[in-house]
Order: sequence, then structure tokens, then C-alpha cells
Amino acid sequence: MKMSVTELDRIDLLLLAELQRAARQTHAELAERVHLSPSACLRRVQRLEREGVITGYRAEVDPERLGLGLQAFVRVQLKSHDAARIDTFARQVNAWPEVVACHALTGDMDYLLHVVVGGLEHFSRFLLDKLLAQAEVADVNSSFVLRTVKRAQGLSMPAG
Repeated sequence: MKMSVTELDRIDLLLLAELQRAARQTHAELAERVHLSPSACLRRVQRLEREGVITGYRAEVDPERLGLGLQAFVRVQLKSHDAARIDTFARQVNAWPEVVACHALTGDMDYLLHVVVGGLEHFSRFLLDKLLAQAEVADVNSSFVLRTVKRAQGLSMPAG
């Protein structure tokens, strides 16, 4: 089921770009940056939240400062693609704190997991005790992150 695209004008796009850059700024600061009154700015932000364009606000956290120094991308192939197996796998993935993102893919592998753990021992336990223990999983292929060249900076805004 495809979601409808929300109509956004130039000011909406400026608001989104500005909030992605610095979500902790006050509505007054945000309003000044996009040349709106604070009340008009607040109404627009609330509309963007209500319509699901803005889905939340988060703090960026350095995983290494939390002792989570190993990141891996794990490609997963399921044994079959019936709805029950897919649902079971999705429920499991959502329950694992080590998995920070999961994407369904086209091609020879079905899913791409972004896994963040404390080290190789933690990854080994995750792989053996959780991922490979799933009856739905046929094959996995892991790649470890050596360094991050570019972090997620938010979405680029289309021309408005």
C-alpha cells in the first residue's frame, strides 16, 4: 500500500531542512530562520507532524561512547517467503536491540540488518544465539564497518 505524497511548499521544505539540521532549536529560532511568525511556524510544524511527514525527534548518540564499537551489515536470506515466516522474522528483528535498522531488499538476499554491538564476542553471540537460531533463516553474510565516511545527515529536500 503506497502512501500519498504530502504537498509541501518552499517554507515547509525549509522547515524540514532546518529541523533535520538542528531539531532542538526553539520555535522562535526556527521561525526566524524560515522567516515566519512563531505562531505560523508552530502551526506548520504541527501540521507536518500530524500528516506524518515529521515522524519523530532523536538525539544522535556516539555508539563507541556507549561501548558499542562494532558495527556490521548483515544480509539475510529466508528459507521461504510465505507470510507467516516473514511475520515471524520481522517480529524477531524488532525485538533485538542489536539491530538498529532492517531493510527488505530485492536481489539474492531478503534483508539487510544494521547491527551495532560491543565487539566481536557480542556479535558472535547475536549471530549464533539469535539470528541463526531462527528457523526462517537460510543464509547470512556479514560485513564489518571499518570506518564511517558519511553519517546520515537527514534527507535532501526536493525543489519546492
